[in-house]
Amino acid sequence: MSSGLLFGARPAAPGRLIDVLLLLMLSHGAYAQAEPARAPDPVSSAAPGSVRKPEGDSLGTVQVQGHYDNAVGTSDAASQGTITARLLESRPALRPGEVLEFIPGVIVTQHSSDGKANQYFLRGFNLDHGTDFSTSVAGMPVNLPTHGHGHGYTDLNFLVPELIDRIDYRKGPYFAANGDFSSAGSAEIHLRTRLQDPFGQITLGERGYRRLLAAASPTLTNGATVLAAFEVAGNNGPWELPERMRKLNGMLRYSDGSRANGFDLTAMRYQARWNATDQVPLRAIESGQIGRFGTIDATNGGRTIRDSLSGEWRRALHDGAVQVSAHAIRYRLDLYSNFTYALDNAEDGDQFLQRDRRVVFGGQVRRVWTARLGDRPMTTEVGVQVRHDRIRVGLYDSVARSITSTTRDDQVRQTSLGLYAENAIAWTPWMRSITGLRADRHQWTVRSDLPANSGDASAFLASPKLGAVFGPWAKSEFFVNWGRGFHSNDGRGTVTRIDPGTGLPTDPVHGLVRTTGYEIGARTQVLPGLQTSIALWRLKMGSELLFIGDAGTTEASRPSHRDGIEWNNRYMPASWLLFDLDLALSRARFSDADPTGRQIPGAVRRVASAAVSIRDAGPWSGSLQMRYLGPRPLVEDGSQTAASSLLLNLRTGYRIRKGLDLYVDVFNLLDRKVNDIEYFYTSRLRGEAQPVDDRHLHPAEPRTVRVTMRMSL
Repeated sequence: MSSGLLFGARPAAPGRLIDVLLLLMLSHGAYAQAEPARAPDPVSSAAPGSVRKPEGDSLGTVQVQGHYDNAVGTSDAASQGTITARLLESRPALRPGEVLEFIPGVIVTQHSSDGKANQYFLRGFNLDHGTDFSTSVAGMPVNLPTHGHGHGYTDLNFLVPELIDRIDYRKGPYFAANGDFSSAGSAEIHLRTRLQDPFGQITLGERGYRRLLAAASPTLTNGATVLAAFEVAGNNGPWELPERMRKLNGMLRYSDGSRANGFDLTAMRYQARWNATDQVPLRAIESGQIGRFGTIDATNGGRTIRDSLSGEWRRALHDGAVQVSAHAIRYRLDLYSNFTYALDNAEDGDQFLQRDRRVVFGGQVRRVWTARLGDRPMTTEVGVQVRHDRIRVGLYDSVARSITSTTRDDQVRQTSLGLYAENAIAWTPWMRSITGLRADRHQWTVRSDLPANSGDASAFLASPKLGAVFGPWAKSEFFVNWGRGFHSNDGRGTVTRIDPGTGLPTDPVHGLVRTTGYEIGARTQVLPGLQTSIALWRLKMGSELLFIGDAGTTEASRPSHRDGIEWNNRYMPASWLLFDLDLALSRARFSDADPTGRQIPGAVRRVASAAVSIRDAGPWSGSLQMRYLGPRPLVEDGSQTAASSLLLNLRTGYRIRKGLDLYVDVFNLLDRKVNDIEYFYTSRLRGEAQPVDDRHLHPAEPRTVRVTMRMSL
């Protein structure tokens, strides 16, 4: 089956049908031992989407416990769900950002070194480094607007996967609490407040990989808990230019009370530096000028620092709950890149520095009321969200990491205010409605080194949301969702009138771009041990955000629309065995007529992920995972297409004794020569007389083995 079958194109070739049948025989995810039941979150459990069936009307459901909190009756859309810590523990990650691959339909890759933010794919998007997918950690937004490298830049390298408690994910603009960057989806990453036991672990791997992690959560005399964790890691990677990645990471978290009545205070520190092997031209590999893992500019690389302080206070009330949170973030990035090599400067090369310096302040207040409308259960949530970024962002020409000239240097003050309300009513035992409204106002003040590009701008947008859930009948329920959302554009673009690179006049972009989403779906547990869901969706966007490969930045583009279908399955035939399978097909097109074509570069058509996993088979445990990233156009007319890729990862665990475990992880088990990312644009190598239109690729890492020893006290 292919996306062509779904949307009325001619049938796929038999060979492609066989490929998909093989994918159907695999599954995504991993099995982990069920964790103790958690106390309910006082806000999320009472949020509008959580009006539940009245007690006493048992569904008789079969839950895949300890892995997903996605049973019938727990969500407002077929594509919404929760991933638990036990599932996250059961699967290795080549990079921290790959924890998002547990979200059905998400693929995470890289087009540079491990110090840079990942590339994300979901619902027919190449999300670049995070555009149109919002991510938060411990209540703090990770997406960075008006960023030096790409608007919405989402760097998760400060994340320690072992400290994640759960990931709540949503897709589409159907939820009033989600604002900027969430048109394709969102992920809220919640961190642990305590550990079962203190632990230390060391990981050694090929090509200079080493990682040391230690964490403990002692209980103080007043009953509060302090969770402290420290991580140090290094890696050279398979690259001919050693990556020399050096990372330090630390977290200190003070928690008192419960999830219903308590507070958390979290301090985090992350810093890293690295050499980068960015995408390279295919012609340089084919001619033998460089190897597959070679580089053109050996002085590319970067360094980053992130400090944060965040807090959350919660109280359960007689008629609902209240939650107040606040955060402050200090962020620094210097990123040296060269994507066109000698196109513009034949003598010194085209390297440039993208610099970002910012502090971020923000927070939110959420109030939930539970009541009855007559004899009908009703929940209402009202929230206020505010964020202020004070940014110094610049673009500079450089040679061997030394600045030679300034392209642009801007100071930006960016403030966003979001107000939302959402109401859910259980009209009957088999039908509930969700109605929401969100209002957002963004304000930008830009002071540029080019006076013509200085100015003030503001934008306002209201976004209604509607949803309905029908059932359950026969352990099944059905969903209808509609909503309007938005993404913001780079604040500099809202006032720019002169292109700083060419000096030519240009038009400012709209600050906020409307999106509209539709979804119908179903979820069922009619078969014992099986959770399955299906969702058909459509998303329209007033303007596409595209990564420009030769410029190394994100730009507003043409209006677009996408359609797709997702099918997700979790099957546990025995307490020690779990199968997962996620399939997603999509079709993406620009909506306007243009002679360049209507296909959206980087829009992935097919995604699949799968695994089979075991746990507690005596001292042994293990998982075998597959992820498939389908073909995608590289140019608007579809004449250039990126090849698909399929990778297998293996984890084998052995408990030597209580408190001492050994894990062996093998990434890219079959040692396949596939690419993490491909672009098509114009570049010129030294010695070439003319520019060349070519594919530019970043290969996936070859087979990589890592061994971890973990000791718990």
